[in-house]
Amino acid sequence: MVALVLPATAQQKKPTPDGASVFKQRCASCHGDKAQGGAGYQKPLVGTLSIAELTNFIKQSMPPGPKKCPVAEAEPVATFLYNNYYSVIAQERNRPARVSLARLTVRQFKNAVADLVGSYHAVIPADTQNGLRAEYYRSKFYNFKDKVLERIDPTINFDFGSGGPTAGTYDAHFFSILWQGSILAPDTGEYEFVIKSDHAARFFLNNEQLPLVDGLIRSGNQTEFHGTVYLLGGRAYPMRLDFVKANQGVDDTAKQKDKPPGHASVALLWRRPKLALEPVPTRFLYNRPGPRVFVVETPFPPDDRSIGYERGNSVSKSWDDATAAAAIETANFISENLQGVTGVSDKDGMRSEKLVNYCRQFLQRAFRAPVTDDIEKTYIKRQFDNSPNLEVAVKRSILLTLMSPRFLYREIGTSKKDAFFTASQLSFTLWDSVPDPELLKAAESGQLETSEQIIKQAERMAESPRAWNKLESFLMSWLKVDEVPDIVKGTKIAPDFDTTTACDLRTSLELFLENTAWGKTSDYKAMMLNPTVFLNGRLAKLYGASLPPDAPFQATPLDPDKRSGLITQPYFLSRYAYLETSSPIHRGVIIIRSLLGRTLQPPPSAFAPTPPALHPEWTTRERVSIQTKPETCNGCHGKINPLGFTLEGFDAIGRW
Repeated sequence: MVALVLPATAQQKKPTPDGASVFKQRCASCHGDKAQGGAGYQKPLVGTLSIAELTNFIKQSMPPGPKKCPVAEAEPVATFLYNNYYSVIAQERNRPARVSLARLTVRQFKNAVADLVGSYHAVIPADTQNGLRAEYYRSKFYNFKDKVLERIDPTINFDFGSGGPTAGTYDAHFFSILWQGSILAPDTGEYEFVIKSDHAARFFLNNEQLPLVDGLIRSGNQTEFHGTVYLLGGRAYPMRLDFVKANQGVDDTAKQKDKPPGHASVALLWRRPKLALEPVPTRFLYNRPGPRVFVVETPFPPDDRSIGYERGNSVSKSWDDATAAAAIETANFISENLQGVTGVSDKDGMRSEKLVNYCRQFLQRAFRAPVTDDIEKTYIKRQFDNSPNLEVAVKRSILLTLMSPRFLYREIGTSKKDAFFTASQLSFTLWDSVPDPELLKAAESGQLETSEQIIKQAERMAESPRAWNKLESFLMSWLKVDEVPDIVKGTKIAPDFDTTTACDLRTSLELFLENTAWGKTSDYKAMMLNPTVFLNGRLAKLYGASLPPDAPFQATPLDPDKRSGLITQPYFLSRYAYLETSSPIHRGVIIIRSLLGRTLQPPPSAFAPTPPALHPEWTTRERVSIQTKPETCNGCHGKINPLGFTLEGFDAIGRW
């Protein structure tokens, strides 16, 4: 008989051991059937090692004694143990279930109210382009017959000198300009707007009647005018700026037409939350105005951010008082602007029925689902039946709706996981708000049932700037740069580094993230590997790029042997550095925690880093290595330092 020998590829491979079976046979007797601790080892099997580290530990140390776990079984049992009992996620999963309600966060409350009052208009008006629509007139007044030019200006930052915008077209003594369009707020928070001008100017934002900044009447030599406003991020707000060059601000010798004209300039600047003053960039300006956005001005207590993101996990008296005050503020606004908000004329013969219908739509959108007859009776019918007039009826209905637990708590009324529940999940996940009419219509018509239908709606919503605002907020929080004050650096390393530079660097990071983490061509690998840095003329001088001094921000490829994606962006490196030197510890910690998702134990005691001046002959690497050499430190710094040292080619401002 001849033996048949199969080729190596055809021989049957040994099956991979089952981790659960290995644990039951070899580990459970000592550690317990659920790794809770047993006769041989009474502590539960939990910790912070990775699967690879856990595998190596099992190979080398388990079980105690000379005979160790077979190599082929170590990884399967480590994987089983990690996923089911050991990891932080497994530990949380195995805790007793807690039933609790999550209220709306402050961001969600304000976004939802803005959308309910505004009936979810488009964030950016259709058919727009970046820049503002500008109308130039050869007189002090906006008379149609005096209009000489209409164009799109990329930003408002002009110095006309002693002439007009176009030589030979204007009487340089008197001319006026009207800019109109929208301003997109990239962040949620308080904005300061500044007009710099030596002539009359007024700036209107989100209110066509009341100027936010009024420089129409000036005192003395005043050339700066300020105004602050709270804006919700990811939304465009209608704006208008009026500029008039006339006698005001002109030298006495130039107040008559037969005298030389005086100097004229105008600039519109803003200070975004926690950033420096700068001209409003072109990418946030649009040439068409949109509808007014109602923004709740009532102050709220901050949400809990103890685990890195905003959570509505606690209800306090201050939060309860704030929601009540905000509901009153909203109801008063709607009642006082009833015709403008509802579109129902005071002389409409069907006014009562139309206002009831408005309140019904408001109620359904606020509750994120169709409402029963009993709910409608409580929130609408009784209010219209028992109020002295329609304005009061609408106010009472809106007030009850916004103070209802069905609005304030997302879980209430969602025991049935239907299409409306899906719509609410999509909307709060992508936009931090209630579903828009198109999403509700899809839920009502059965077009939000299949995966394909849900993906279609998600892709539509992801195209909105509001979705990018949500993702950008997450990315900034993930990198721990969302709540950072202005970056300050020493004059020895960067004499020209100031608040404007820090603001430019943050803009550079924002543009990098937007171009690598957003859009149809976004790619996680590109975010980690792309050597591009967005630079303008000021930053190019600092970082060794060849750009004109007045160049706008643009993608600038740098040396791929030195730069690689997110962690080599100058703002990231500047944030994780000291006044004059780099900080490999800070850089290593953020990489471990945020990029690698690992946990670190808190240091056993606080300590101050060794000042560079104490040992000027030491490099930063030597100084950190010596200070973290003790065994009590090395458990964590054995992981932190090698990662931080990889970025030691970059100085305190992220320069190679």
